[in-house]
Amino acid sequence: MPGRRRTPGLRREEAAQLCGISTTWYTWLEQGRDVACSGAVLARLAEALLLSPAERTYLFELARRNDPRPPGAAPSGAVPPGLLCMPGLVAAPTYLLDALWTVRAANDGARHLFAGWIGGDEPNLLRYVFLDPQARFFLDDWPDRARRILAEFRADTARRPNDAAMRALVDRLCGESADFARVWNSHAVLSREGGRRRFTHPRDGLLQYEQVTLIPAAHPDYKLVTLVPVAA
Repeated sequence: MPGRRRTPGLRREEAAQLCGISTTWYTWLEQGRDVACSGAVLARLAEALLLSPAERTYLFELARRNDPRPPGAAPSGAVPPGLLCMPGLVAAPTYLLDALWTVRAANDGARHLFAGWIGGDEPNLLRYVFLDPQARFFLDDWPDRARRILAEFRADTARRPNDAAMRALVDRLCGESADFARVWNSHAVLSREGGRRRFTHPRDGLLQYEQVTLIPAAHPDYKLVTLVPVAA
């Protein structure tokens, strides 16, 4: 570890050591020379310099690199407590998705509407859409909705190409669903948008909603999805 500091802040030698690079290489980075720098090195640099989430995001945008640990990314299984209560504050069906599009919280309206999905053993949206036969009846125009959902997921996870959990989920689904493999290998991408959603509920019949998706600023790996009822 670096020795006792003689001046406030990190010296170049100390910062370089924390980043795992040579002092010369670190100096070139400071000087803005045209040198290649991996995402892992940039991540160590951001941690060594105690960059804020906004500063870290800006650093990776300037370097045109993917952040291996984007700001707001939570450890596996850990959900920010403040997000867990959000669905319960909304009257319309509302649920919280994590980075792999697994439901982490939902209000009573969402649990009733999506009983076959949220009430299942593994409430992951992709697994429900492509592996549960009831999804093809429940989702209006299943082929188009399935294609769009997967294209949105691909675009959403593009900034985490080396995410082991995401890769494991995709590999498992490619092996379990020929439809998933075909759509995934088409490499289509779409931004996650709101808009009209139609469902054929086993008890309530045809239902229509306007979907609104919100992304918490401090936790961009999560999505709060609300479905506002629309008259048929």
